[in-house]
Amino acid sequence: MHQADSVSPTASRPTRRSEPGIFRADIEGLRAVAVLAVVLFHAAVPGIGGGYVGVDVFFVISGFLITGLLWRELSGTGKVRLHNFYGARARRLLPASATVGIVTMAASVILLPPLQARPAVTDGIASALYVSNYQFVLRGVDYFSNHITQSPFLHYWSLGVEEQFYLVWAPMLLATVWLLRLARRARHRPADGVTSSKRPFIVLLTLVAVVSFVLSFLGSYILPAAAFYSLPTRAWQLAVGGLVALTSLGWQRLSPRTAAATSWAGLALIVLACGWLSPATVYPGVAALLPTLGAALVIGAGCATPTKGGGRLLGWAPMRAIGRISYSWYLWHWPVLVLAPFALGHSLGLAERVIASLLSAGLAWLTLRYLENPLRFALAIRTSGWRSLGLGAVATVIAVCVGLGLLKVAPTPIGHGAAATPVTFTEVTVATGAPSPTYRAAVKQIFAQVQTAVAASADLTSVPANLAPSLFDALAEKKGLSFNGCLRGPFESGQPECAMGDTTSATTIALVGDSHAAMWTPAFQRVATERQWRLELMAKGACPLLDIPITNPLSRLAELLAHCAEWRQEIVRRLKAERPRLIVLSLWHGYGTTESLSGYRSYDAGWIDGLSRMVQRLRDTGADVLVLGPIPDPHFHVPACLSGYLDNVPACTPTRSSAVNASGITAEAAAVTASGGQYVDTTDLFCTLQRCPVIVGNTLVYLDENHMSQTYARALAPVAAALADRALAQK
Repeated sequence: MHQADSVSPTASRPTRRSEPGIFRADIEGLRAVAVLAVVLFHAAVPGIGGGYVGVDVFFVISGFLITGLLWRELSGTGKVRLHNFYGARARRLLPASATVGIVTMAASVILLPPLQARPAVTDGIASALYVSNYQFVLRGVDYFSNHITQSPFLHYWSLGVEEQFYLVWAPMLLATVWLLRLARRARHRPADGVTSSKRPFIVLLTLVAVVSFVLSFLGSYILPAAAFYSLPTRAWQLAVGGLVALTSLGWQRLSPRTAAATSWAGLALIVLACGWLSPATVYPGVAALLPTLGAALVIGAGCATPTKGGGRLLGWAPMRAIGRISYSWYLWHWPVLVLAPFALGHSLGLAERVIASLLSAGLAWLTLRYLENPLRFALAIRTSGWRSLGLGAVATVIAVCVGLGLLKVAPTPIGHGAAATPVTFTEVTVATGAPSPTYRAAVKQIFAQVQTAVAASADLTSVPANLAPSLFDALAEKKGLSFNGCLRGPFESGQPECAMGDTTSATTIALVGDSHAAMWTPAFQRVATERQWRLELMAKGACPLLDIPITNPLSRLAELLAHCAEWRQEIVRRLKAERPRLIVLSLWHGYGTTESLSGYRSYDAGWIDGLSRMVQRLRDTGADVLVLGPIPDPHFHVPACLSGYLDNVPACTPTRSSAVNASGITAEAAAVTASGGQYVDTTDLFCTLQRCPVIVGNTLVYLDENHMSQTYARALAPVAAALADRALAQK
């Protein structure tokens, strides 16, 4: 991906005993292996399920080259001219990344649905500033998620890691030199000559590697996004490369036969990782050792015999040619793969993805030939660190300004279909004290009303002009799901008292669960207000209120740090103390499929047994228990999809079979009923027999890929009333 200036195509041919500063054809070929792995993985070529490890190989290469470059300057002069060091990096990297970023932002505004274009441009601005990796951490972006179209700047996360590495690495080594000099002076020893021994620096990088690996290992289970995208959890891979550079003399002592075997072994580990690992692998974690150690073995062996064993293959002219364009190819391939389906109007098949990848290689060659090399080797720029820094700064400023300008002109998605009738449902009243069948009949009647409205919207083709909420306002509604902190975040402790309706009423209804309980709040809040009930919301994101034993110690640690077990105990304790008349339980059912934090998997035997036990525990409080089954899961971001298909709503309408797990719902219903609770299959509130409309009347049903809009929840208040009445009347 990144190619250090110290490795120049014009350098002399390496000797058998290769030093880190001499051109290494095998490293250029190793770049080819890394970029091919990433490109083939992103193109979804079968058999390359772990190709994302190519980035790990790039990290080791960068650690080796940059540490070697810094060490040579430190050991020779006792200092590092930072403006020259950073200038070389800026001249080499920033113009190309800024150019690709500008083109990608412009293409995103033209091709992507508006609600995807704006985040893409924002990602482009963050990428120009090399902080996109932390933006993805804050948003909890899953690198492997297929639920929504990924950002065309997703691959820039690794560039952010490397740029941050450059910023930190040189000052870290200089600080070590300064501390060593202070220590020598304190012992009245000459301060010069502190760089005569590599040992303190080897100890430093070893410490960095160990601490970073531990953070990476734990973070892979506790904070997966942070573990994947951040420098502190990736620094160990860069440090491994640095350790190879500092121990190059030891590697040179390998015999030619041993070195050749070692290089083949390293390549084998990389290839094994590409074929054996998959998007389902917990990563980086322990799995990242495969490509990291593989790259280290290849580079280390090449210090002895860069043209033997695996080095001979890597030094092959076609491999070196791919290695030369690896940085630009890495920049171009992902936005081409992401944006091409929107340009063509259909998803890409395997052959088309391969063709798109080859086209991006052509763009990479043009970028190298007409942009990278002319700037990189321009004498006026190359001979001045300050001018090189200025070039990088100008490129960055231009990219940021273009991004800000594009945000101003990016279109706002507004439906221009005929205005639709606002959806309203009439509450079915039942006299107090009526027999249970009457309440069951009322539920059927209100469900029939909703079914009629859902069926009437199944053939909608254009987004209504009066859509509520508008596609642009859906984000604000989602932020409102927190209900001023009542929905606790994944790592927040405690549960504040969140009472609604008539807070002085003697009749309390408790709505408990995770964010999928919170999304029902508008419906039950309206009922509580009308019935003069006290409604209390008790909810915590990513923490299902289930009694499921967790055997994985890392998942238990994740639960501990997320305060999940503590929160569950507090909720059950409060429910026993407050003794509500009715407890309404609702849960997200994506656990185990789109996250690994909880250690749960929806609908499996442990989930069903845990749900049964939790219903019994809630029944022991003396309350009636009503469990709301899952809403259909479209598996894509509905507002973003609609913003690109304003006149083709069916393109964003999931089928019932794909959005609903009928067998899982049947198993849950049986378990809840057997435990003394009542279960409601909510599917008919959202779906016909074939499809699940995303707009009912003029109401947007989904806020994102799986949460119901507050507007639709308020419309379902009569349904909530009928269900609550039936639950309280049925003994």
